[in-house]
Amino acid sequence: MKTFHCDKCSQQVFFENTVCLNCGSRLGYQPAHRTVNSFEQGEAGQWRSLNRRDAGKLYKQCANYVQHDVCNWMLPADDPHELCESCQLTEVIPALSSEKNHILWSRLEAAKRRLLFSLATLRLTPAPKSEEPATGLAFQFLEDMAPNERVMTGHANGVITLNIAEADPAERERTREQMHERYRTLLGHFRHESGHYYFDRLVADSEWIGEYRELFGDEREDYGAALQRHYNDGPPADWESRFVSSYASMHSWEDWAETWAHYLHMMDALETAHACGMSLNPTRPDEPSLEIPVPPVKADTFEETLNEWFALTYVLNSLNRSMGMPDSYPFKLSTPVLDKLAFVDKVVRAQMKTA
Repeated sequence: MKTFHCDKCSQQVFFENTVCLNCGSRLGYQPAHRTVNSFEQGEAGQWRSLNRRDAGKLYKQCANYVQHDVCNWMLPADDPHELCESCQLTEVIPALSSEKNHILWSRLEAAKRRLLFSLATLRLTPAPKSEEPATGLAFQFLEDMAPNERVMTGHANGVITLNIAEADPAERERTREQMHERYRTLLGHFRHESGHYYFDRLVADSEWIGEYRELFGDEREDYGAALQRHYNDGPPADWESRFVSSYASMHSWEDWAETWAHYLHMMDALETAHACGMSLNPTRPDEPSLEIPVPPVKADTFEETLNEWFALTYVLNSLNRSMGMPDSYPFKLSTPVLDKLAFVDKVVRAQMKTA
C-alpha cells in the first residue's frame, strides 16, 4: 500500500479515510490514478477534484458511499455506472436488517478493496463477472441461516463466497483456535480465495502447468477425498518442511492458494514499508538490516524481495512482541516454500509484461 496525502492541506491520510481530519476536505479513492484525493462539492451531487492532475475534473461518489457509507471510491461524473469498480464485483450482500450486518458488510468491502489495490499493483485487476461471465470475478457475502445451514467460504467458477461471520473478530478468533491455525484474518481470506481464481486465469491449461505440478503436486487429485483425509487425519508430521501452512498440505489447489496469499502479504507489506521510508540499521553487522530502494514489484530479482522480506518480518514480529501481541507473521519459509513463492512471482511478472 502506498502512502497518501490530502491535496488541500498535505496532511497524511489513509486508504479508508473519507474526510481529512485536518482541513475537513472530502476524500475519495480514484482507481484510475490509484490515489486517495480531495474533493470539494459541486452541483447536483458532483464533486470537483482538488488534485492538480485532474484540474477540477468532476466526479461522483459510489452509490454505496452515498447510501450506505461502506465505500470511499469515486467515479467520473459521466460514468454510466452507479457503483465503483470494487462494488460492481459484489453480487450478494448480507441482509441489512441489523446494524451488525451493516458493520460486517463494511468490513468485508474494506478488505476487498485492499485486495483489489494489491491486484492492481500487479496488473491483475479482474473484470466483473456480470460483464465477462466466463472469466470475470464476483463476490457473495452470505450469512448462516441456521446451525445446519452453514455458509462455506470458498471459490467456484469465478465466484468467491465469504461467510460474513469471518468479519466478526470474536467469531474469527474462535474458529482460528478450533482449527489450530496460526494466522486467520479477513484480508487473508480474500487473498487466499483470489488465489483459486487466479490459478484458473493464469496457470490451469497454460504453459505453466507442468512446472506447477512439479512444485505443488497434481491438481487432478480428487479434492473431496483429499479434504476428508485432511480433516480425518490432519496434516503430515513434516508439513512445515514442505508447505507454508498446514492447510496447504491438503491439496495442490490449497497449496497454491496459500502460497499465493503469502505472496500478496509480502508484496503489500514491502510496498508499505518502502512508501513509509522504513529501514533497519543494526549496531552489529551480523544482524538483519533493511533498505528498500524500490517497491517490490520493481525489484530486479525475487531474491532481493525475499531478503527484504526476511528483514521486515524480523522487525514486524519484534514490534508485536514489544506490544505483547502475537507475531504478525508466524510462518517458516522452507526451501520448497521459497521455490513455490518464486514460481508465483515468475507467473505474475510474466503476465505483467503482457497486461
